[in-house]
Amino acid sequence: MRLFRSRFTFAAVASLLVSLFPAAPAAGDAHAHIECGYSRNLCAEVEDLDRFSSYVGHDEPSLLFYSDRPGSGNRVQYVLTLPTDPEAPTGIPTDAQSFNFQLHPAFWFGMAMCDTQSSPRPLGDPANPINPGLACTPDSDTNIHENPDPAAPDSMSTHPGTAFMEMQFYPPGWSSWPAGLSCDANKWCAALNIDSLLIDYFHGTQQNKSCQNLVSVEPVNFAFITKSGVPHAPPSPVNSTVSTFTPNGATDLFMNSGDRIVVTMQDTAHGLRIDLNDLNTGQSGFMTASAANGFGQVQYEPSGAVCKNLPYDFHPEYSTSSERTRVPWAAHSYNIAFADEIGHFDFCGHVTASGGCNGTEGASGDLEPSDKDDNFCFDASASTLIKVSGCQDTNSGFDGVPYLNVWPDGSPDHPTPIVFTSARTGGGFNQDYSRVAFETDLPRIEAPDVSPVNSCNRTTGDRCVKPPLTDDLVPASFYPFFTAARGYGAACAWTFGNVIPGHTVNDFGKLDQWGPFLRLNYPRFGGFGATVTRINNFRQVLGSNPCTP
Repeated sequence: MRLFRSRFTFAAVASLLVSLFPAAPAAGDAHAHIECGYSRNLCAEVEDLDRFSSYVGHDEPSLLFYSDRPGSGNRVQYVLTLPTDPEAPTGIPTDAQSFNFQLHPAFWFGMAMCDTQSSPRPLGDPANPINPGLACTPDSDTNIHENPDPAAPDSMSTHPGTAFMEMQFYPPGWSSWPAGLSCDANKWCAALNIDSLLIDYFHGTQQNKSCQNLVSVEPVNFAFITKSGVPHAPPSPVNSTVSTFTPNGATDLFMNSGDRIVVTMQDTAHGLRIDLNDLNTGQSGFMTASAANGFGQVQYEPSGAVCKNLPYDFHPEYSTSSERTRVPWAAHSYNIAFADEIGHFDFCGHVTASGGCNGTEGASGDLEPSDKDDNFCFDASASTLIKVSGCQDTNSGFDGVPYLNVWPDGSPDHPTPIVFTSARTGGGFNQDYSRVAFETDLPRIEAPDVSPVNSCNRTTGDRCVKPPLTDDLVPASFYPFFTAARGYGAACAWTFGNVIPGHTVNDFGKLDQWGPFLRLNYPRFGGFGATVTRINNFRQVLGSNPCTP
């Protein structure tokens, strides 16, 4: 069923059917993994899709934080206010209402991580390495290798293996995990995700197909944040099960809409630790990305059928955060960042038994025949609270709910905004980051392999536009943006969506905040150290941080 391929292998379908359709036969706690070749909302966006049999794009408007202070790349704290939703007492919303699950299946705080079994040049068998000598020193800017000259000592061809961590938050009120996106009808939950990539760009190889079938070419370590700090199921992609992706109210930290959460990320002797402290309820949860907690690398082996878990403590990669502290295989340019995952919901007139959509798509007043991006769909009857039918595939037609003017704007029919303070670092988390940048990967997801209508040329920039064109060949109705705001318990805090009357003090030009094309060098597959230059983002770097708490 394609409904489940968005996240899991077919081996897990029987167990997933039990969770959604109780009449289905039980299959035990089968192996399951996040399959980034079909994932609709969880995986880090890669710079190019040539190595994937199929992939959905991820629209990830982001706010990046820069500082030259040692430790700013691995020790960071935010204060987050979770958004609230409009009231819908009967569960049937009005045509004017919008909800968090429609705007974003997840939002997250990110950080680059060491992973010697990940791209751009994975180590392979530690006893007989394919790429010997490419160590990753945790919390160190010695890992910055971005020179496009293959002969240079800091050549990108010698960049250590890198992963990307996303501390993700999931909205309440719609279809349930593991196939859906909500943990609860009313409460938020959160999970630590670490994305790696099993591709050797230098030699032009990728992980053997047998292992890709088990863990994906972009494997993800995944653990819900728990109150004890112990995962309720194995996080490693080699060992993960359906339970790994099934929320557990007895062990996991659930949070109310509107709660203020202190989000703390810092390295420890045994890996990155993330703490969530709920200032409203007094509850807290945490998770350490350690071997002791079941986190692990996937051993890189391009031939044969080896798919081996290597227990691993995942440490942050860099000491600082700047334009140079990148994940070389990722589309985005960031290290320390916030991003919203948008572009994954459209209404569906009739959900088929296989999770497709036939009939119509779109909001009331703008109904159109359903099309090829209407996949991974749920009927209203599967919702935990808000009874609407919809699809979660990438909205490559750019006409779904996230591209309508229904973002937080002070209206009671729309959610309140995600509110968070600027990142702070230092021993007491009292040091501000000196600069920020606005970045969106629209060129990447406007490319022909995701959006033939836009057909962005990532070499020349031709047809790379903001806002994107819809499949009706007109600009999208709306594209959200960051604002600096007051009145949220800090001298200044960031919001995302639209202008909030009485709170917004600077909208940074709204759509114009995303800035010009960003050309970056990426490793060339099979290029033996050569690079390729692509336009995957729009980015504007500010010379200061205009919103310190």
